[in-house]
Amino acid sequence: MTSSLRFLWPWLALAMLFAGAPQIYSSGSALTMMSVMGEMIIFALSFNMLLGQTGLLSFGHAVYFGLGGFVAIHAMNAFIRAKVGVPVVIIPLVGGAAGLAFGVLFGLISTRRAGLVFSMISLGLGELVSSSSFILRSFFGGEEGITTNRTKLAPFFGHKFGSQIEVYYLVAVWCFFCIAAMYALTRTPFGRMCNAVRENGERVEYVGYSAQTIRFIAFSFSAFFAGIAGGLTAVNFEIMNAQQLGAQQSGLVLLMSYIGGIGHFAGPILGAILITFLQITLSDVTNAWQLYFGLLFIGFVLFAPGGLAGWLMLHRDAALKRELWRLAPAYGMVAPALAASFAGAVMLIELAERQLALARSEGSAMRLFGFEVDAASMGPWLMGLVLFCGGVGLTWLVWPKVTGAWGSLTSA
Repeated sequence: MTSSLRFLWPWLALAMLFAGAPQIYSSGSALTMMSVMGEMIIFALSFNMLLGQTGLLSFGHAVYFGLGGFVAIHAMNAFIRAKVGVPVVIIPLVGGAAGLAFGVLFGLISTRRAGLVFSMISLGLGELVSSSSFILRSFFGGEEGITTNRTKLAPFFGHKFGSQIEVYYLVAVWCFFCIAAMYALTRTPFGRMCNAVRENGERVEYVGYSAQTIRFIAFSFSAFFAGIAGGLTAVNFEIMNAQQLGAQQSGLVLLMSYIGGIGHFAGPILGAILITFLQITLSDVTNAWQLYFGLLFIGFVLFAPGGLAGWLMLHRDAALKRELWRLAPAYGMVAPALAASFAGAVMLIELAERQLALARSEGSAMRLFGFEVDAASMGPWLMGLVLFCGGVGLTWLVWPKVTGAWGSLTSA
């Protein structure tokens, strides 16, 4: 009974979180954001099935997300025209089937080799499909994309999913079961063999397994779940366009996985939540939000290669051993320096962006950290430079304290 409860309580907590989140964040924008988070969680976990579990770095994973969404939205329009009694809840499965079909087709080519060759093939296939989206206008709809109306499909127990709260719960249910299915897949012998292929494909061949077959099956499963995420996106936004299967979408899921942490199953979940939140909120605050994403990615790769999940797991282990008190003094010393360097970097980026805006005749006056400043004057530039350089210098001086604190914790 104790072992069963230990296994079940994280899933019960996740289900309660999905069910109770709209009771806390009930606004329309919050529900839309949480719906997108659910879709991106599935998408990021499907990508991590390739990268984190099997060691395959794909630069074109958005192809299966986008194609699954396009097939799903065409299926919705076909069901509406034929007046077939198919409810909305089935549509993500249509997207998953489309993702699986294209995954099998492209996987037969791309999974013959691993490493850099696989990455380049995935990049080529991604660019091929993305460029074809502007040629095959009858399927992709050109720059305008393809639209639909989910409320015209058959109701599901009286629900036509016209309101955003109903769409959220649809996404939440699919997200929960997809998370459970992908986690269960990692616990199977096949999941263990994927890890073995990631570590040493030649040894897998030596013990009698085909590394190519394992890569192909993992690739197909990954494309299937990416297609489900694309189908949910088609249901949520009722539109699909070429941007959702291009390089930008593939780069976005790469950011989610790396920032969240590819070494942990929960890493892509954390990364999808964080990046989606920043993407929606930062785009309303600054025009340089993509630059912040790039800097955040570089920072995690250089200083926290385990990602957000790895960083949290380190501190969880320290908390379980009741040794976090060893880190508190060092963290208290380095926190002001990091805050100063962060504030200085933000000031310099925003001032530079405002200088570029001068060419667009938007003026030099701007609001920064709650204060009105003039980007054309030297004062804000000097303050930002002093904060950034001073913060970086102080961090460099104090950081050995943090390293020493972790060393004492490890020794203890």
